[in-house]
Amino acid sequence: MARRALILVEGHRSIGLQYVTAAKRLGLHPVTLSADPAQYDYLAPESLETIRVDTDDCDALIRECSQLRATCDIAGITGFSGVDESIYATVGKLCQRFGLPGPDPASIERCCDKYTQRQLLAVAGIPMPAYRLAMDAADVKSCAMEIGLPVIVKPAVGSGSCGVRLCRNVDELARHTAYLLAREPTHGTSSRILIEEFAQGPQYSADTVGDEVIAVGAASFDRPPHFVVRGSVFPALLTEYEYKRIADVSLSCLRCLDLGWGPANIEFRWTKCGPVVIEVNPRLPGWTTPRLIQLAHGVDLITEHIRLVIGEEWDLRRRHTQVAAARFLLPDQDGIFDWIDGDSRAAAVPGIVEVKIYTKPQTPIIRKGDFQDTIGHVIAVSPSLSQTEAILQRAVDLIGWSITPFPALG
Repeated sequence: MARRALILVEGHRSIGLQYVTAAKRLGLHPVTLSADPAQYDYLAPESLETIRVDTDDCDALIRECSQLRATCDIAGITGFSGVDESIYATVGKLCQRFGLPGPDPASIERCCDKYTQRQLLAVAGIPMPAYRLAMDAADVKSCAMEIGLPVIVKPAVGSGSCGVRLCRNVDELARHTAYLLAREPTHGTSSRILIEEFAQGPQYSADTVGDEVIAVGAASFDRPPHFVVRGSVFPALLTEYEYKRIADVSLSCLRCLDLGWGPANIEFRWTKCGPVVIEVNPRLPGWTTPRLIQLAHGVDLITEHIRLVIGEEWDLRRRHTQVAAARFLLPDQDGIFDWIDGDSRAAAVPGIVEVKIYTKPQTPIIRKGDFQDTIGHVIAVSPSLSQTEAILQRAVDLIGWSITPFPALG
C-alpha cells in the first residue's frame, strides 16, 4: 500500500515540528517542500523527507507534487506563511490543482493585502480604525495629518509585526517612512504603506476554524513604538457581553472576506467604542498560540487542522477550561548573546509546562521591533489567571542572560 503523504509547503520555526508530530500520529508521512530546508532546525534531526524547490514558483511545486504522486498517495497539502503570507495562497492553488481540501486562494490573496482587506471590511460595516494608503513620503505625511497623530505606519503586505511602528510625531513619521521605502522589496512585500489611526485599548485575538470561534485570548506588548508581544493568555478575561461582541465581529469578518474554510486569526483592540478589528490573518497563528489553546480548552488545533486538510472528520469540542499563559523573553539591548541560565530551574516550577530558548550563545542580537526579537518563552497553566501569572513570574525570575553590547563605532 502506498504511503499517505502530507505535503508541507515550507516549514515553520515555532509550529513546524508540531505539524510533523501530529501528522505522524495520524499515520501520515510528512514531506516538506522548501527553498531552503536548512533554515528549519527540526528537519534534519528528525530525518524528515525534504525536497528543495523554489516555493515562489507554483509550477515547480505542481511538478514536485506530481512526481510524489508516483510513489505515494498525497492525502493533503498545507503550509506555513511565515513572513511571506503568499505561501498560503499558493497552498490553496495546489489543493485546487490536485482536487484536495484547502483554502480559496483568491480569498487568501485579498486578505493578505491589508489595504484590500480594510476596504472589504469597511464595505461590510466592520468596526475598524481610520486608514489611508500611501505610495511615497509626501503621501504618508498627508495621510497622517488627515487621521491625526499618533498613527500606526506599516507595510500594506507582511506579517509578524515586521515594519509596524507607532509614529508619535512628525520626526518619527519621517524616519520610519524612509526606512520602509528604503527596504529591498521581496516576494510578498511592496512599497505601499498603510497609515492607520492608533486604536488604544486592551489587545485580544479570536481564533476560528470554519465558521466557529474556538478561543479568544489576550496579549500584552513590550514598550512602544514597536509591537513586540511580551505575553499572551487564553482564555481572555472577558464578560459574557464582551466575548459575544468579539465573536460576532469575528464571524462577520469571516463572511465578509470569504474565509469559511480552515483556520483564521482576528486581532482586536477594545476601545471606548468597543472592539475594532486591527487585522484578519487567514491562517493558524504560530508561536505559542496553538499550545495555549490546547492547554486552556483541550482543543488540538494543529491535529484538527490536519484532519480538515486530509478530508477527515474533525473535533473542535472544548474538553476543559484552564488558564494558560506565555511570557516571552525579550532582550533589552543589542549585542552578542553570551549566555542564558536558569531555564532548567524555571522548567521545574510546578505549573510550568514549557520553557524554550530560541537563541544560542554567541549569536548577534539586533532588535528589529518585531517577532524576531524574541529569544525564548515560558508557558504555565493553572485553574485561575492569578495563579498562572504568579507561576509564570516565579519561573521567569529564575532565568538570566548576558548580552555584551557591540563596540561603539568611531
